[in-house]
Amino acid sequence: MANHKSALKRIRSNDAKRLRNRYQHKTARNAMKKFQELADKKEAEKMLPSVCGLIDKLAKKNIIHDNKAANLKSNMTKHVAAL
Repeated sequence: MANHKSALKRIRSNDAKRLRNRYQHKTARNAMKKFQELADKKEAEKMLPSVCGLIDKLAKKNIIHDNKAANLKSNMTKHVAAL
């Protein structure tokens, strides 16, 4: 158990950040899953910028790696082109 006041605060803030990161990551994954299930090209083109924005936010906050974000966005763009 932590003995210092700052260590206790750090534990609390780490828990809060971990929960926030998990929520944002799960939300983005659900959005990507919905996007991949789309069969209509116009809907997919309309949804692409918002999903890419979610991925960019995850990469900016270091929740996912920059290269992973680039790969995900590339795959989604290919999905739209293939429709």
